[in-house]
Amino acid sequence: MNYQDDIPLAKRIKSIKTISTKSFVRIGLVSFGLGLLLTLLANKSVLLQIKSSDNSINTNETIQNKSLLGHLPYPEASKDELVLFSPGIYVHKDIYENFKEMQLLAAQRGISLQLLSGYRSINLQRDIFYENKSIRNQTAIERSRDSAPPGYSEHSTGYAIDVGDGNYPNTHFEVEFEETPAFKFMKRFASKYHFVLSFPPNNKQGVTYEPWHWRFEGTVNALRKFEAANKITKFK
Repeated sequence: MNYQDDIPLAKRIKSIKTISTKSFVRIGLVSFGLGLLLTLLANKSVLLQIKSSDNSINTNETIQNKSLLGHLPYPEASKDELVLFSPGIYVHKDIYENFKEMQLLAAQRGISLQLLSGYRSINLQRDIFYENKSIRNQTAIERSRDSAPPGYSEHSTGYAIDVGDGNYPNTHFEVEFEETPAFKFMKRFASKYHFVLSFPPNNKQGVTYEPWHWRFEGTVNALRKFEAANKITKFK
């Protein structure tokens, strides 16, 4: 016999908890509110992704509009920003110690890491661009694949350098430089000293691969100079 049989039916029914209409409506409203909130958050996330994508496209188009033959404009370093590294070669003062330390490390490993070129004035870049264009009988567009037009060279900032292997001088300014111990050293250790290869193979600016050309990004000022180049997502 079930002990509940001793309890009057009326009392048993009263003891059962039921959900009132008011409570049911309240639960429904809460559920609806949560659903609406989740929907709004999801839509906001999608909108933010779309906005981010649009901003990226707009930024890339702005950068491309400022470019010339695949190269970006760069300001010329002032005289007080430059120091003499070796006879005839000046670099931005922020580079000096970093490259010296890197060069010393290379020497300790039996590698002759040489600085071939540093800062170039816009006037010097103009001479290089048009002289080589004439010698090689190239159009400006053809020449731009190998050399930046005046006012569009990273070298003008003082933060860009050309390096070579002193034991393999025949590879200076040649793609074959990538086969030298100096280049292999740069690939391994350059980032430690804040140097980045400016124009790797198939770079997004469409500039010819230059294994000898590196830029320094170790200070806030240097990063600002190359901010546009680092934002390129699709260019060539």
